[in-house]
Amino acid sequence: MLEWLRQLGEHVGVWMYLIAGGLAFGEAAIMIGVFLPGETALLVAGFFCQQGVLSLPVMIVVAVLSAIAGDSVGYAVGKRIGPRLRMSRLGGRVGEFRWAKADAFLARHGGKAVFLGRCTALLRALMPGMAGMSGMHYPKFLFWNALGGIVWGAGCVLLGYGFASALDKVSQTLTWVPLTVLAVGLLVWGAVKLRRRRRERHEQEAFERAGHERAAAADGPM
Repeated sequence: MLEWLRQLGEHVGVWMYLIAGGLAFGEAAIMIGVFLPGETALLVAGFFCQQGVLSLPVMIVVAVLSAIAGDSVGYAVGKRIGPRLRMSRLGGRVGEFRWAKADAFLARHGGKAVFLGRCTALLRALMPGMAGMSGMHYPKFLFWNALGGIVWGAGCVLLGYGFASALDKVSQTLTWVPLTVLAVGLLVWGAVKLRRRRRERHEQEAFERAGHERAAAADGPM
């Protein structure tokens, strides 16, 4: 498996800078993070850095700058055409529940929501646009955006690098343990994602029920 990943890295080469950076940029700039988190690409890029395919310092800089730039574009889009974007086909695919969740998170945490939103894929994609819609001053947004971009961008790359280093060392002495560890890690990751989706589905159902109840109350006798 490690050999296959090495061969993949050799074929992709320096294009991985563009691929990983583009996904990190596009998460918030065009909201692809709702459907395809860019952190996966940065983790893979970190793996390739450990294998010598990419430069670790360069990849960290690319990840951080791409994240900050993507959020800034998302902020500008939200500030300029936020309401229209929310009512567009793309906004409809995001869903009113997700918009409401991001809105409530921003109202609760203020500027810190931009930084905290970096911790989850959904909020990472929506929070910059929501900050722009809310009229948050750009210098305040940029401060929290840069802080989050540094922590998230560098952290994802270094996490992938550290995982590859540990996996490579173990694989020098053992055969099946690395694959077992990887399989267990994937199972845990899958279980967490499934649990999160179930919780989000339950929250969305409760949100929709509350909306129906409000609508019924509004249509009732005065």
